Amino acid sequence: MQNYLLQILDSSGPVNSLIDKITPEIPHSSFITDLAIIMILASIVTLAFFKMKQPLIIGYLFAGMLLGPLSPLWASLIPEGSEFMGLEKSGILSDVSVLNIFAELGVILLLFVIGIEFPYSKIKSIGKVAIGAGTIGLFLTLGVVFYVSSLFGLGFMDSLFLGAALSISSTAIIVKILEDTGKIKKESSILVLGMLIVEDIIAVILIATLESVTFAGSISYTSIVTIVIVAAGLIGGTLTVGTKIIPKLIDKVAATEHKEILLLSVLGLCFGYALFANVVGLSVAIGAFLAGVLVAESKSAEVSKILSSPIKDMFVAIFFVSVGALMNVAELGNYIVLAIGLIVVSVLVKFGSVLFGTWLFRQERTKSLRSAFALAGPRGEFSIVIVKTGVDIGAVSSFVFPLIGIISIISAFISPLLVRASDRVIPKLED
Repeated sequence: MQNYLLQILDSSGPVNSLIDKITPEIPHSSFITDLAIIMILASIVTLAFFKMKQPLIIGYLFAGMLLGPLSPLWASLIPEGSEFMGLEKSGILSDVSVLNIFAELGVILLLFVIGIEFPYSKIKSIGKVAIGAGTIGLFLTLGVVFYVSSLFGLGFMDSLFLGAALSISSTAIIVKILEDTGKIKKESSILVLGMLIVEDIIAVILIATLESVTFAGSISYTSIVTIVIVAAGLIGGTLTVGTKIIPKLIDKVAATEHKEILLLSVLGLCFGYALFANVVGLSVAIGAFLAGVLVAESKSAEVSKILSSPIKDMFVAIFFVSVGALMNVAELGNYIVLAIGLIVVSVLVKFGSVLFGTWLFRQERTKSLRSAFALAGPRGEFSIVIVKTGVDIGAVSSFVFPLIGIISIISAFISPLLVRASDRVIPKLED
């Protein structure tokens, strides 16, 4: 996964300026200052959301919005074009781009620990359904959002990139919600995760395709075929050869009964696989998930999960704070109507298309509905990457980037509500 928090600010932040004024003779690290601010504010805000019985993911996002550039907290305190005690209208952090590192680590560790929940036997049971239903849901959503965006008056390329971006559900957000609600081991969640992996692979193909359309004016079928072959080779090799070799090696490490060595070994496998996936042109999330699947095949899978989870929790929290910090609240008024319209369309179409895809593959009604509710809501990491790619190559208007940021935040907020709605709606349909 590429870096997607791309708002690079000045190197000297407001809090660092204040510290320099108080203790000019004592050197300090802006990185440590930023990390301290993130962790302290995130802990306070998420505790408040926990007391209000709200999903923690919303607390993380809200904390990020308070920290981010031009948040209402700092913009209201500082007159236009001025500063107060070093606080400029860039937010409280010295460098928001530092969150890129934490965000990527968060996604890798989250997908790795979730992969440990899914041994090969579970994945094999939903393979064809995930590929078929996931592909149908994605491309139906892409087509409808493209058409609706054109009706809103957006240009061809703007509509095309928005359609691609809003057809990809956020793996990190959905998995975190399912984990927090205790649904991650349900049969419907296995199908959801399979479809998310399929969407991540298609997202990589879409980026390459959209770039070729922009530069060459035509689709590069060679690039598409190459990515499909690489993805199939990596997944197939992992689930056949890898599952026969790696789990045995992990068990040998576990036999030493040194938890530190086991932790370092499984984390080495996690990041090594993520790196390999990235080198061959795929998402780091795919590599991390496959590494987790390999660990799941070992006898020490549960111990590995327990050891890795605290590290995962820290970086996942910072990941969602990072997503919140992406949102430039000052842009909200300019695009809120368009954003809400596209959110309504993309949520409804994604819900219907997933329901249609799972119905075609003759899945149970309950499983289909739960999958549709889970996948309908959030847009996130790949949505932002796709649009930013379009902006960077000059194919997309600059306003589309803050627009997709607003859509990602709002959709992330409504996603837990959709999962809760499924718990109320589905039992009534079964009566």
